[in-house]
Amino acid sequence: MSKKGWFDTAGFYAALDAARQARSLNWKQVAAGSGVSASTLTRMAQGKRPDVDGLAALCAWSGLDADSFVRSQEGDRPEPEPLAMISTYLRGDRNLSPEAATALEEMIKATYERLRQKE
Repeated sequence: MSKKGWFDTAGFYAALDAARQARSLNWKQVAAGSGVSASTLTRMAQGKRPDVDGLAALCAWSGLDADSFVRSQEGDRPEPEPLAMISTYLRGDRNLSPEAATALEEMIKATYERLRQKE
């Protein structure tokens, strides 16, 4: 079975390098600023993918959106499901605790399932 989607590691690394250069930093400073190990950055330079936490830290440090580097065979990716987006927004809301976000998510899912129009 072939992959339907993948992460463009080389593209992400190039964009990360551009962010580094724009800030006049060296890679050691990027590692310190992002909280990612220098060895992770070295592996990325060699074409290896960072782990999920490393990717998140580098996105947070650089302002890059990881989703911009997701590629697919078809070229067009489907629109995300509304409930998936609601969950993303709730979990990203700094005004909500993780428990509160989960409680709201469960209520919205239950209501959505009850009210959505079946095809």
